[in-house]
Amino acid sequence: MGVLSSAIRIRHDLHARLTEARKRTDELFGIVRDEALYERPIAERHRIIFYVGHVESFDWNLLAQRAFGLQSFHESFDKLFAFGIDPVGGGLPTDKPSDWPSREEIYQYNQRLREELDRAIARTLANPSEGHPLLLPMLEVAIEHRLMHAETLSYMLHQLPADRKIPAAKEVVWKTARAKSHLIDVTAGPATLGVRRANNGEFGWDNEMDAWEAFVPEFAIDNYNVMNRDFLQFMQSGGYENRSLWSDEAWEWKKNEGIKHPTFWRREGSLWMYRTMFGDIQLPLDWPVYVSHAEATAYAKWLGRKLPTEEQFHRAAYGTSDERVEREYPWGNEPPSEKYGNFNFAHWDPKPVGSYPRGASAFGVHDLVGNGWEWTRTEFAPFAGFTPMSFYPGYSANFFDGKHYVMKGGSPRTAACMLRRSFRNWFQPHYPYVYATFRCVED
Repeated sequence: MGVLSSAIRIRHDLHARLTEARKRTDELFGIVRDEALYERPIAERHRIIFYVGHVESFDWNLLAQRAFGLQSFHESFDKLFAFGIDPVGGGLPTDKPSDWPSREEIYQYNQRLREELDRAIARTLANPSEGHPLLLPMLEVAIEHRLMHAETLSYMLHQLPADRKIPAAKEVVWKTARAKSHLIDVTAGPATLGVRRANNGEFGWDNEMDAWEAFVPEFAIDNYNVMNRDFLQFMQSGGYENRSLWSDEAWEWKKNEGIKHPTFWRREGSLWMYRTMFGDIQLPLDWPVYVSHAEATAYAKWLGRKLPTEEQFHRAAYGTSDERVEREYPWGNEPPSEKYGNFNFAHWDPKPVGSYPRGASAFGVHDLVGNGWEWTRTEFAPFAGFTPMSFYPGYSANFFDGKHYVMKGGSPRTAACMLRRSFRNWFQPHYPYVYATFRCVED
């Protein structure tokens, strides 16, 4: 009876989490004015209207037939909204707004889809023996996939002009005493990456498995992320024009795209301005700089340093002076809360570095989780024994191509469930719209 009750409780929790995740995407689309739904704020991506249907059709395509035996009620929409675009290669999309269905048709599709899935989930709550044997991880995938889009769609909507959006409550631009950045020594020791397959039911994506332990030699790492003020010095010193700091691919990208400064910055007379989600402000010098991997690598090389490896990030974030002890989070084992960092949709934009001293790691490194994903120099690749998810085989494997780099940590728009130690994010090095910052290391 206890096992049955536990199974019902877990399904109730997952259904509640799915409902909450839907609220996140509903709120996000709610800031887009109706006349802007068919715009394409980032040239390499679909129009906004695609994603209104995609976050719903993904759930249907994943769960309906496979988990519950439900029959499609709109096959053309199931296919139309099935796949997004990876911004690597393939050219730019050429569709027109008129190629897409009306928002009313999509809203009706979404509403019926949710109702049918909710009824099916409710039936399995009453009888846990019903449904697919992998229903629980499938629901976890649906939840985290949606929450990932709640973040990556923020990147897209960030590039939408402010007058195309309905402003949220205005946030105070935090100001703190200027943080003093310096290198901190991290002693040699173990770093456990990934999650074990037999993990007491805790969810992990296929690229997080299987757990393994690396020995990390001593190194030094920035106690704070690189700030806008730091990156401004790099720019003023001619960093974007210094060929020796850029790889061949990065130099060609920078030259072809006319990249001369971070994509979130713009010049206004003698001032640098910063694009927040709902309008421009004067560049906040103590915010973490958001840049592409190529720009971060050039900055690190300018200082004679490097980006950290994935293993070094883990050691700095979760390690301690006691080699037998690793933490679940930089601050300890307590679940994420707003006292520890800027994450879980609490804010739209970054806060000054060092604003959450209680979130520092055992070594005194700040903001390792939240306020911006952190680039590493580790290429995104499988751990030993990698096995693709049977019901979502392309999630990770399609990106093991040597063209993507691991990011760790989290941004202001990263859901709390994806702040777990084993979670791995990745992006290509020349995509400048990600909420990604960095810090440097000396080996």
